[in-house]
Amino acid sequence: MSLMKVVEREMAVKNEFPKFIAGDTITVHYKIKEGNKERIQQYRGVVMQRSGAGFTETFTVRKMSGNIGVERIFPVSSPFIDKIEINKHGKVRRARIFYLRDLTGKKARIKEKKF
Repeated sequence: MSLMKVVEREMAVKNEFPKFIAGDTITVHYKIKEGNKERIQQYRGVVMQRSGAGFTETFTVRKMSGNIGVERIFPVSSPFIDKIEINKHGKVRRARIFYLRDLTGKKARIKEKKF
């Protein structure tokens, strides 16, 4: 076994989050430190992709702030993620939905998956 895998296994922080995929609308509760204070900021948007595996896995969330799209990459194993809530399950046919960047208005909507 390589030395990197041993170190990753030792340093791993196991977080239990719900299963989500690209196209889902989620709210990430992220801890922010400002000076000596700590608060939780909510970041709600559509999951664009999940990439990586194991300790180095990340996911990209895109939200609209006014008329500007803002994307943020979160590491899954980050100790600053308090919790993740799934708001809607989206019906998409791809694992990476970067085509959403070019769409505006009603075209940018994602159909909701019914259970």
